[in-house]
Amino acid sequence: MSADTATVHIDGASRGNPGAAAYALVLARPGLPVVEHAETIGKATNNVAEYAALVAALERALALGVRNLTVYSDSELMVKQMNGEYKVKNADLQELYKEADALRKRLASVTLKHVRREQNKRADELCNLVLDGKLSPGGVAASDEPKPPATAPLSAATVREDAIECLRAAASAWASQGLSAVSPAQVWDQLWSILDDGGALRKKK
Repeated sequence: MSADTATVHIDGASRGNPGAAAYALVLARPGLPVVEHAETIGKATNNVAEYAALVAALERALALGVRNLTVYSDSELMVKQMNGEYKVKNADLQELYKEADALRKRLASVTLKHVRREQNKRADELCNLVLDGKLSPGGVAASDEPKPPATAPLSAATVREDAIECLRAAASAWASQGLSAVSPAQVWDQLWSILDDGGALRKKK
């Protein structure tokens, strides 16, 4: 991951699906305070809330002058739709998809990655706090001190499994489509992200 790339963890929640819904984002920029924001959106489905989180994150990134952004979400459906792996068939999501797609094209680069829920802990927590009425209606302001998005540590077995799956997918793509399918640099960046998120790159005390 490039040193000038911002990251944002996003989450959407709906109690009732459809029901009372909210979204949250946790945006981190190198050397700058983390920006946290959560907001209710009325009655909506979980998938609509997930897309609302993505749209809000892209809008906030543009407002802050971010050019390169990596988005982490625990919504596999949304990530695969935005990455072109799934079609957007639901009419309620099509307009949100178009809005998010238009916004990401205004940044130099946007990468969307699916993560497990435990790796999206802070955004999930913010969604629940705002739905419980424990945050101000305007959401959450930028924090006073820089801090990374909170994530639960992963086991060595989980990190190993994710790394192997990354290599297996790359090998399959290369075997069927050649090296042009995915560059070795992209594979390395993904592996690095898996190891870093899992804590495998941190020095032991």
